[in-house]
Amino acid sequence: MRKLAIIGASGHGKVVADIARRNGYKEIVFLDDDESIRECGGYPVIGKSSEAGTIDADVIIGIGNAGTRKQIQESIPDEKLVTLIHPDAVVAEDVVMGKGTVVMAGAVINPGVSIGKGCIINTCSSVDHDCVIGDYVHIAVGSHLCGTVSVGSETWIGAGATVSNNTFICADCMIGAGAVIVNEIRESGTYVGVPARRMDMEEKSVKKCGGYPTG
Repeated sequence: MRKLAIIGASGHGKVVADIARRNGYKEIVFLDDDESIRECGGYPVIGKSSEAGTIDADVIIGIGNAGTRKQIQESIPDEKLVTLIHPDAVVAEDVVMGKGTVVMAGAVINPGVSIGKGCIINTCSSVDHDCVIGDYVHIAVGSHLCGTVSVGSETWIGAGATVSNNTFICADCMIGAGAVIVNEIRESGTYVGVPARRMDMEEKSVKKCGGYPTG
């Protein structure tokens, strides 16, 4: 089947569409719950995400938010879901990768790596040997995981972040852009800085009141 339906008509979805085209998909369409969106990247929006299970096409999700991605993906029959790898990515032959995962241009994934379902390995990021990446993890643009790192499900590794080798990060974490993780993380939360530390609720509140993003 050379038709692909991408859920999520957004900037991220455009990138997924480009990877799909480079993987030989001749017909690409989008599904999105915002009825005001008629096209994305020159491709038509033909329906809502709820139609993914019945459409005559392969399916992948082009949404950055892990919770939303998980909710939608787990409502779609597994046999309809695909994995996309950009031709300019470097992926070792023994890498194990779950359905719905997208690997973008310039990414490097080295031997012994296991990646769960619904993950995003973003542009020019790297995952070194023997890492274990849980489901719905996002390894953002230009971030780097050294060897034997374990990342729990639905964690976001921010742009330009670095995770030192032999490090464990639990599920449901937000690692800020440019952060450096040198110690294991056993408590969910937002971690920023060099070396990274956990933001407490008071710090988050102050930044929110000041108009700054909280991660």
